[in-house]
Amino acid sequence: MALTGTLINGLLIVIGSLLGLFFTRIPERYKETVMHGIGLAVFLIGLQMAMKSGEIIIVLLSLLSGAVVGELLRIEEALNRFGTWIGSKFRNSNDNISVSQGFVTATLIFCIGAMAIIGALDSGIRGDHSVLITKGVIDGFTALVLTTTLGIGVILSIIPLIIYQGAIALFATQIDRWIPETLLNGIINEVTAVGGLLIIAIALNMLKITKIRIGNLLPSIITVVIIYYLYTLL
Repeated sequence: MALTGTLINGLLIVIGSLLGLFFTRIPERYKETVMHGIGLAVFLIGLQMAMKSGEIIIVLLSLLSGAVVGELLRIEEALNRFGTWIGSKFRNSNDNISVSQGFVTATLIFCIGAMAIIGALDSGIRGDHSVLITKGVIDGFTALVLTTTLGIGVILSIIPLIIYQGAIALFATQIDRWIPETLLNGIINEVTAVGGLLIIAIALNMLKITKIRIGNLLPSIITVVIIYYLYTLL
């Protein structure tokens, strides 16, 4: 089944998040140091992904257009409102903002990247779920650590993850009918590069170096596909 890898990935995130809830009483200074360590690792992951781009102008135009769309739609505000609403449903959630932060941060970390795209494509095209299962193990451990600092919001990331990866996997079962392999490889590289920069933005926020409205940059993941296609036509 094309969705097997995605469902296993989501299950491992749930397990990791639930285990992380048992470690929420760790002293604050430990959490802060752990979060800094995660932030540095996330920064490295994002940097490696960002280097995948073959045309930096495509990445730049994608981020600019995505930022305009995101600001017009006020995506960040919508995500924060959703996180606040979800947080109000949990009795033990004293910080609704952290629910929103956990949801957004985990969603970006788990959904954006080469493994998410390539793994879903492998599931759909070849029925090979090994990449997504490997990704699930990594995501599960990451979810455990993130939940200890960002709370229950992390577990909510399985909703966009299943929709995102599942849609790619289902689309991939028919993708060779519409998109040539060379074009597909180029799209994957540029999407990965843009996603890598968003991951770097996450790291900067986690390290409290700055405060970037990452949610309002999310449309760049879509605009990069459009811009890359138009670029190939030229």
